[in-house]
Parts: sequence; structure tokens; C-alpha cells
Amino acid sequence: MERNRQPREGGILSTVAELFDLPADVVAGLPRLEMVGNRQLYLEHHTGILAYSETQIDANTAAGVLRVRGQRLTLLAMTAGELRIGGRIAAVEWAGPC
Repeated sequence: MERNRQPREGGILSTVAELFDLPADVVAGLPRLEMVGNRQLYLEHHTGILAYSETQIDANTAAGVLRVRGQRLTLLAMTAGELRIGGRIAAVEWAGPC
């Protein structure tokens, strides 16, 4: 007897996340972004700062380089895995894998 199997998107990480009722991004170690208007950006799961100036900050992540552009950008807080950027944020983009 043949079972109808439908392909699952996301593979094993998605299955584990679903099984333990965990967010898939946490299980996969993907970066998580949160913005408060255009004044603050919070980033979890970064692996370091690649470039830093008042107009651009590049942060390395498992998904690639996150580029934040704006005016008067500053690092408000930084730990080994979390980053908070303040200033007037004009653009947030993925610049590609590192």
C-alpha cells in the first residue's frame, strides 16, 4: 500500500521546531530583526560587526550581511549575540552572504 506523502518545506529543522512548539528561526539560528519606527533596530543572532560609521553599519549573520543605512547611527547596546542600533534609519538590506 502506498502512502501519499507531501513534501515538507524547511526539512528537519522545521519538523523539530513544530514538534517542540518552538519558533523555526530560533531552532535554525536565523537572525531576528525588530524595528521601532525609523529610530531603533534590534538584531538577535549576529556574529559580529563588519563596518561601522555614522551612515552605515554592517552586521554579519548566519543568513548573510545585514546593512543598515541612515544618519547619526550609533550602537546603543551590543552583546555576543544581540545588537541595538539607534539613529535615523533610512534603509535595511541584505548585502549578501559573508
